[in-house]
Amino acid sequence: MISGNIHENSNLAVLPEPLRRAVQFLKETDLAAHEPGRFELDGDKMILQVLDQTTGPRETLRPEVHRKYIDVQFLAAGGPERIGWYPDLGDNEVDENLLDTPRDICFYKNNANAREGVIEMQPGSYAMFFPWDVHIPAIQVGEPAPIRKIVVKVALDTCL
Repeated sequence: MISGNIHENSNLAVLPEPLRRAVQFLKETDLAAHEPGRFELDGDKMILQVLDQTTGPRETLRPEVHRKYIDVQFLAAGGPERIGWYPDLGDNEVDENLLDTPRDICFYKNNANAREGVIEMQPGSYAMFFPWDVHIPAIQVGEPAPIRKIVVKVALDTCL
């Protein structure tokens, strides 16, 4: 997992080129005004999802992983939002497996033994989740809040 903010002057040169391109896209595009939906940025190698959601209580949200894509999650507007995350150590019980579908997602049941960390997201924040990172997006901070959530899905094989 890697996190940052598009307004900081971090050196992205250590990242593979497709991930640098994804962050540059987030910096240069007014995604708060973008229409919701799913859009191909580079065929199936880079996909944009623009989502309008409301954050919710952690206990109502399911942990998730992806295998073919790296999720670059970005808070374009609203919030705040928390994202829970922990390493996928192979001790999770599958709740719903959609990895062999275009969604490339597997939902786990909540794992009481997971050592879950939290990322605090404000507008401009991004977090990159790799196939070995279990993550739980859209957790409320205090009261539920509307968010404009952007997910840039970067094909893992383009970063190898």
